[in-house]
Amino acid sequence: MPTGRIKWFSLEKGFGFIASDEGEDVYLAATSLPEGVSTVKPGTKLEFGVAEGRRGPQALSVRIIDAPPSLSNAARTNQDDLAAIIEDTIKILDRVGNGVRQGRYPTTVEAERLGKVLRGIAAQIEAQ
Repeated sequence: MPTGRIKWFSLEKGFGFIASDEGEDVYLAATSLPEGVSTVKPGTKLEFGVAEGRRGPQALSVRIIDAPPSLSNAARTNQDDLAAIIEDTIKILDRVGNGVRQGRYPTTVEAERLGKVLRGIAAQIEAQ
């Protein structure tokens, strides 16, 4: 299977181009990305099949081999700070849980804030 790196990709346009290792540009439709992947960064190494499309070679059955490092991973929270954030969040969740037991659900604003905090913690934990 051919390999190459992403030259550019636009989520808004729904396509981009791969610079194949053979030296040609290959069209990449968003629908050809692996399941669960909506966008790719320039420099991402891919393995893909090729079919002749209306405007030249088109990538099919794309598989990500190596993604460039994420800048957000470099900004990972200090482990002691993250532990404190998690402990504080557990206290908040405990309070929310007790309120729900008594029929008091968080307001929309409170629920949105809590969701943001939980997603932020998940992102920090998932960062490698």
